[in-house]
Amino acid sequence: MPQVILDVSRLISRVRHSTPSGVDRVEMAYARGLLRHYGEDLAFAAVHPSGLYGRLSRMSALAYLDELERRWAREEDNPRQRSLASVAPWIAALLPSRMAPRGQDAVYVQSSPHHLINTAKVRRILEREQARFLCMVHDLIPIEYPEYARVSGDLQHRKRIDTVTKLADGVIVNSAATGRSLQPWLERTGRDVAVHVALLGTEPLASGLALNPPDRQPYFVCIGTIEPRKNHLLLLHLWRHMALTLSPECVPKLVIIGRRGWENEQVIDMLERCPGLKDHVEELNGCSDVRMAALLRGARALVMPSFAEGYGMPVAEALSVGTPVICSDLPALREVGGETPDYLDPLDGPRWQAMILDHACQGEHYSAQMRRLPAWQAPTWDEHIAIVAQAIEGLGRKGSIA
Repeated sequence: MPQVILDVSRLISRVRHSTPSGVDRVEMAYARGLLRHYGEDLAFAAVHPSGLYGRLSRMSALAYLDELERRWAREEDNPRQRSLASVAPWIAALLPSRMAPRGQDAVYVQSSPHHLINTAKVRRILEREQARFLCMVHDLIPIEYPEYARVSGDLQHRKRIDTVTKLADGVIVNSAATGRSLQPWLERTGRDVAVHVALLGTEPLASGLALNPPDRQPYFVCIGTIEPRKNHLLLLHLWRHMALTLSPECVPKLVIIGRRGWENEQVIDMLERCPGLKDHVEELNGCSDVRMAALLRGARALVMPSFAEGYGMPVAEALSVGTPVICSDLPALREVGGETPDYLDPLDGPRWQAMILDHACQGEHYSAQMRRLPAWQAPTWDEHIAIVAQAIEGLGRKGSIA
């Protein structure tokens, strides 16, 4: 069996943050899942915030994972970054060793895009570890839809995918849709790289009661970073229209959970300056796991009108607690949700409003989805990690790199 080295650079880079992103949760799931599978045979490594690469102290790495999970689960919300002084002990404890153990075939596993932009650095890491490289590709959205990315985001992502296609010996993709997007890039290299489809697991949400507002007004939840491809503008325009055309008691509430991202000036202007949204839309920039779970459980539905997705973690989270989903008709979301959600064109505003109002009053479409919900099966991390382990063992049988 090869030694497995897990890169946790992304989690260490988030040392000042209290709430996780989706990529953070994936890297944590890899750490916990591979620990269960490989135990003492799993090593941790990282590119430290200082830029130094190396193996991590096992004791420090495990303690840090525990610390992050405690932060994420706390009931209080804290969207602000921690001070450098408060996290300095962790930065010091997680300083990597410059020495890399030798003498055993190794597979280097990376589940986040952290430092993939630097092909030369990744090449040096693999040469130093004498390891084969298994990495995860979450999506190619910045390349396929550059208009939704940060300025120059497509160029940066091209560099990441270039690193993957040049250096990876195996690739994990979170959906068949992502695999189809990646395939032409791999074919152009002429390299034989195995691609393994493994849907992301659905973490059990924090236990607790559903959040029911005092006035019993139905509400909807939208989860995700506020960025153009998430199509928050559609929802805000719909809610403003409902506020103008319906009596106040007939307008459901919208709760937007997610930090503010990029290229979102119109969304922010509406959230901060539109009088019609003031009483009907709530924005939560930071949200603990406990509160998010309570909000999901009490919501009439999750709404997700995205233009593009590599996976649909919020869809799985909502369905896992019995909350209906109204989302865009995208291949990646259908892989997660199957036949259960109500799928809509992300440009069809009237249809979205009709579906939202139907779910608000527990109408025909809401009732039909509630009947479909019990048949939905959540993807699990055990299933995902089993596929990763098979990929690792396949690479290990090929031996270490020359």
